[in-house]
This record gives sequence, C-alpha cells and structure tokens, in this order.
Amino acid sequence: ANASHELRSPLARLKMAVSLIDDAAPAQRGALQREIHADIAELDTLVEEVLLASRLDSPSMQRAREPVDLLALAAEEGARFDAEVDGQALSVPGDEKLLRRALRNLLENARRYGVGVIDVKLQRVATGPVELSVCDRGPGVPEAYRERIFEAFFRMPGHAEHAGGVGLGLSLVRQIAQHHGGSVRCVPRNGGGSCFVLSLPA
Repeated sequence: ANASHELRSPLARLKMAVSLIDDAAPAQRGALQREIHADIAELDTLVEEVLLASRLDSPSMQRAREPVDLLALAAEEGARFDAEVDGQALSVPGDEKLLRRALRNLLENARRYGVGVIDVKLQRVATGPVELSVCDRGPGVPEAYRERIFEAFFRMPGHAEHAGGVGLGLSLVRQIAQHHGGSVRCVPRNGGGSCFVLSLPA
C-alpha cells in the first residue's frame, strides 16, 4: 500500500509533464524534459528498493559468507561522497554487494540531510562486533524518531518536501544489517549532527 502511494506521485507528475511537452515553448521544453528524467529516476529507485526489500524479507534468501574488506569498501564508497574515511583494516563475513548498498544508503542520507564533510570510521572494540559509523553535521534526529527512521516509508515531518527520498533507504540498511546478524542505530554526534552506526559480527 505504501509503495503504491509512493509510485502515484512521480507517475502523476510524469503524466502532467508529458501532456504539456508538445505545446510547451522551446524554453520550457528543456525544464519539462529534466523533470521527466528526474521522475523516471525516482520511479526506478523506488522499484529497485521495493524489490530488494522483498528479497531480504524472503526466508529463502541465503546469507553469503565471503570475507568483505570493510575498510576498502568504505574508501571506495567514501570517495564518491568526498567523505573522510578512517579506521582499522577489518573484514566481516557477508555479501559485499549488500554491504556496499547499506553504506551507500548511509552516505546518501548524510549528504541529503547533513552539511560539510561526512566522516566514516571503522573500528572494533575489544572482541565485540565491527562498527562502521557514518557521521554528519546535519540538524540531528530527535530522540523520539531515532528508532522510527528505520521503518519502511517513514520520513520525519517536514523532511520529505525539502530533501526528497522515498523513506526506504534506512529501512534497507536495517534489513541488510539484520541479514548479516547485525544491527544499525542512530546516535547524536558531539558538536551537532548524527552518527549512524552499522554493527556487524566480526
């Protein structure tokens, strides 16, 4: 039901833009074409995320157990977002493609809501889990929403209008973490902003 609701908005905008483009002045046509491409990209992302969420929910989906070099993965993905990456060279057993997607979603979230440089840190405390943190200098997440932001299609009040997104990115991060026997949490950052901590069994 939520997916169908989210699909209707870009579809409605697409219909409107397509109906206007033939009669539009040349100056307006370029703007309408850009709007059409943006709506198609939004639909594509939504469908891809819904399908991935469905696969992760399936009990038949097998867990991959290949060693994944998290520091190398963080360096590669962090470079796409000009993030500062630091930490220990640590590996975890898992699915490299899924872990890359989780990290990318966290980085996209930090860029969407944060300001300045994104910090990525990888560490393992004693013999506990490996922790991959993505920290921003955004407005922060009120305590009341720190669990709810990981629910599918949930967006904090007022954020959807300004930042976009369909409310599936953080939900997928949690699903991917759980698929690996781990978890994800949001904590306030000293000096302002948030840190999203992906915790995975070593």
